[in-house]
Amino acid sequence: MFEIDPNSQSNLGEVTTSHVHLELAVDFAARKLAGTATLALKTLERTDQIVLDTAHLVIKSASLESADGHTEALDIDMTTIHKVYGTALRLRLPVMVAKGTSLRILISYETTPKGGAIQFLDAEQTLGKKHPYLFTQCEEIHARSLFPCQDSPSVKISYSASIRVPKPLTALMSAIATGSSDEGASTVFKFEQNTTIPSYLVALVAGNLVSAEISHRCAVWSEPENIAACEWEFAEMDKILQTAEDLVTPYQWGRYDLLVLPPSFPFGGMENPCLTFVTPTLLAGDRSLTDVIAHEIAHSWSGNLVTAKNWEHFWLNEGWTTYLERRIVSRLSSEDARQLSCVIGETDLVDSIGFYGKDSPLTALVPKLAGVDPDDAYSTIPYDKGAHLLYYLEQLLGGPDVFEPYTRAYISEFQGRSIGTDDWKDHLLMYFAQADPEKAKLLDALEWDRWLYAPGMPPVGNKYDDRPQKVCLDLASRWLDAADSGDYAQFKPSDIEHFSTMQRVIFLGRLAECTSLGAEVLAAIDGTYGLTSIRNSEVRFSWLSLALKSNYMAVTDAVVEMLSTQGRMKFTRPLYRLLHACPDGRELAEKTFLRLRGFYHPICARMVEKDLGL
Repeated sequence: MFEIDPNSQSNLGEVTTSHVHLELAVDFAARKLAGTATLALKTLERTDQIVLDTAHLVIKSASLESADGHTEALDIDMTTIHKVYGTALRLRLPVMVAKGTSLRILISYETTPKGGAIQFLDAEQTLGKKHPYLFTQCEEIHARSLFPCQDSPSVKISYSASIRVPKPLTALMSAIATGSSDEGASTVFKFEQNTTIPSYLVALVAGNLVSAEISHRCAVWSEPENIAACEWEFAEMDKILQTAEDLVTPYQWGRYDLLVLPPSFPFGGMENPCLTFVTPTLLAGDRSLTDVIAHEIAHSWSGNLVTAKNWEHFWLNEGWTTYLERRIVSRLSSEDARQLSCVIGETDLVDSIGFYGKDSPLTALVPKLAGVDPDDAYSTIPYDKGAHLLYYLEQLLGGPDVFEPYTRAYISEFQGRSIGTDDWKDHLLMYFAQADPEKAKLLDALEWDRWLYAPGMPPVGNKYDDRPQKVCLDLASRWLDAADSGDYAQFKPSDIEHFSTMQRVIFLGRLAECTSLGAEVLAAIDGTYGLTSIRNSEVRFSWLSLALKSNYMAVTDAVVEMLSTQGRMKFTRPLYRLLHACPDGRELAEKTFLRLRGFYHPICARMVEKDLGL
């Protein structure tokens, strides 16, 4: 059952899905979706059953549809229940069918509030306070709680959908909208996604939504109250998309729209095709946090076109995307900006490995996930350890001028497919064996097992340019000297006035590396730079983290405010852990989480609960 994907109960070796059609109605009062999923499948081996992944779904019926429209009810077996991977939906076929047989299965079902994919928001939880809202988040293994499916990235499907929502709400999906119709008190929205995607990229949102056109192929969506700020913040998204196309290959998804979600969205962004979901914490008011958009746009190639075949190879999605994001940033801004991003990534990698422990199997670039919830393995490791490897290879092989043609060849070779690390490595070696045998010798000499399968930090460090970070590191050194002398009058707000977001984060990160700073110096830093009230979420998070590491409890009101106004796991989980570790913060952390648990997305709430040992 788990040979192809250790996190799916589907019989992936016997049957595969090619298309899914969803007919669903949104019921906000009952907090559920109800309707049908029709799956077009093809047998890969002789078989008499179809096994699909589900989690917290109510399956009402299942039938086999013939080409002439005849239907035959199928026996349903849902007795196989896994504590992590949900309930296997086993459908017995009337007869044994041969390899290569096409099948069409219609399943009537409902979602339930226990499912991890869907978050329903009351009107009070939205900006407008007038209408309810829902959004889905299926990565990594939560599509099975949205619809019965082969919930494995090894399977890539096209999909279509008809979504009924109450007026005046709008539905959007990770697909191209093909029309809508009024039906009494409801509107039915129709969608098609003809480029094949894994199940985790099926996405749905319904709410009071409006859009602003950025270009002929790009728009930003949000609640009406936020649309002007969103339109301004993301006005350069088509420019970023064009830069990515120049770096890789032409964009293949038609539209690239952006949806700014309510604050409980648990990620910085989610690369849903045609409709990237992003957190409102990116609304800094100065376009300083749009690197996340470069990351999500890069996913249009790495992750969405070329997909990791299961979650053990997640770095092929995120490591490649982080590497491409930084190359995009280097073209849009400067190589200095790329170098700063690499430095921050190294710091994040050290922190993540420290959290799990340097010998933890989950710190390997390609971890073993049999019996493991992929959410528990989620960290910056596949992002930054993967990007570290690719940067190392780029430098080893001759720099961007050598690596860019290889990148295009890699994407072109595997687009539309799901692959594993061996597929990537074999192609890399073959490409350079043909392009430059001397460079192939360099690759042959690498300790591949250590790079790919050993826990802890990468076996070889990267050398990044020190110059872009020198000014922020020098300022940190001055503050550390002042902590001994008490001379704080030398510092001015203008010290960081021209720092980029990344430079401010590096400045605060260097201070956080030191032993605990006293309350006096921390008060002086905040008094000089106004960090507690700064709007930029990355800088505010870095400052609050530094303060909590030093047990500076004067910031607790600001920490609780940040925990109360956003649910992005990048910020929320570390802040709870740091507050919980403070001698005087444990009770406050637990009380705050229990009060806010319903505000957070189910994925975030479950992870914080584990972090706090509740």
